[in-house]
Amino acid sequence: MKNAVIYARFSSHAQNEQSIEGQLAECYAFAQRNDLRIIHEYIDRALTGTTDKRPDFLQMIEDSKRKGFQYVLVYQLDRFARNRYDSATCKAKLKKNGVRVLSAKENITDDSSGILIEGVLESMAEYYSAELSQKVKRGIAMSAAKCKYFGGTVALGYKIDSEKNYVIDEETAPIVRKMFEILATGYTYVDIARYLNERGIPTATGGKWGKNSFQWLFSNRKYLGIYTFQGTEIRGGVPQIIDEQLFEDVQAVLRKYAAAPSRGKAVEEYILSDKLICGLCGHKMTGVSGTSRNKTIHNYYKCGGTSKHGCRKRAVRKQFIEDEVITAIVGNGTERNPHGVLTDEFIDMVAVETYLLIQAERNDSEIKRIEGVIADNQAAINNLMQALMHGKIANTIFAQI
Repeated sequence: MKNAVIYARFSSHAQNEQSIEGQLAECYAFAQRNDLRIIHEYIDRALTGTTDKRPDFLQMIEDSKRKGFQYVLVYQLDRFARNRYDSATCKAKLKKNGVRVLSAKENITDDSSGILIEGVLESMAEYYSAELSQKVKRGIAMSAAKCKYFGGTVALGYKIDSEKNYVIDEETAPIVRKMFEILATGYTYVDIARYLNERGIPTATGGKWGKNSFQWLFSNRKYLGIYTFQGTEIRGGVPQIIDEQLFEDVQAVLRKYAAAPSRGKAVEEYILSDKLICGLCGHKMTGVSGTSRNKTIHNYYKCGGTSKHGCRKRAVRKQFIEDEVITAIVGNGTERNPHGVLTDEFIDMVAVETYLLIQAERNDSEIKRIEGVIADNQAAINNLMQALMHGKIANTIFAQI
C-alpha cells in the first residue's frame, strides 16, 4: 500500500466549508478504491488557485522532499492550480521527489492519452478561471458605474440600503460633522479620540478610537458626495455629509501636520525640530544624523537653508544644543542660571492663561449664538422704529405677532 496526501481548497466565490468536506469525501473514496493510505490533509481555505500564496500548498511541496508519500490526491485538477505554467512547475517539483498528482473525479490514465487529457483539462480550468475573473471585474465595474456598494468597510456616517446604495446614517453622520468641526478649530487627534471614547461612540468597525484612527476618515472624499472607483470620481454618487469649505479647512490642518515631519521621521527624538531657528539666515533647523568611520551614529541639528540658499551655518551637536536650551528653561542650580525660565510664578501664570483660553474656546460658540440673537432683536427693533416714524406702526406690530 502506497502513501498519499490530500490537497483541498475552496475559493471565496460561492464556496464554503461544505466544499472542503465534499472534496475530502471523494478523495477518501478514491483512495479506498485504489488501495492508497492517506497520511495527511493539506487544506487552504478561501484562497484561489491563481495565487501562489497558499500556505498549505507550499508546505505540501516542501514536505514532498522527505519522500514520505508518493501521491497527491485532489478532487479535480482545478483544485491543484488554474494556471498551466504553475501547474507544470509544481508537478515537476513533485515528480523530482517521486510524487504524482491524481484526480479523484477525472479518469486520467498513465499512458500518452492521459497526458493529452490532463493538458486539456488544465487548459479548460485556466480558461474558466480567466472567464470568471472577467465576469467578476465586469460586474464590479457595472456596480461602480451605478455608485453601488460592493464590499469593504462602510465609512462612518453612511449605511447601505437593500439595493446596495449608500444612504446617510442619521445616527452617525452628525458625529462625523462634529469631528470635522472640532479638528478644524484646533483640536488634535488625541482630543477627538478622547471625546468619542468618553461618549461610547465606536469606530466604523466597532472598536475604540486612537490617534491613528483618523487620517483616512478626514481625507475621505466620499464625505463630499464623491464616489471613487479605480481613480475615477463620480460627483453626487453618494449623499454629501461635509460641505466643501469645512472639508478644505480640515485638509489645511492635515497639510500642516504633514509639514512638520522631521521629528516623526527620525528614529532619534529631536525635541527642538521646527523650534530651533538659524541665527544666520532665519530658516528652521531640523534633526539629522550621520555615521562616522567607526560606525558611531552622531546626531545634529542642521539649518534648512544650507542646501536651498547656501547658508554657511554649520550643523550643531544635538546633545549640546538641547542641554543648553533645557538649562535655560528649567535651570540647574548654577550661578549662571540658578532658576531658569520655569519659575513657580511663571508656571502659575501659564496655567491660568491656559485655563482661560480653554474656557474662551468652549464659550465661543455660545457667545456667537447669543450675538446672533441680539442682532436679530436689534434688527426687529430698528424695523419697528422705522415703521413708527412713517406712521405704519399698527400694520407692522400685527405683522410681528
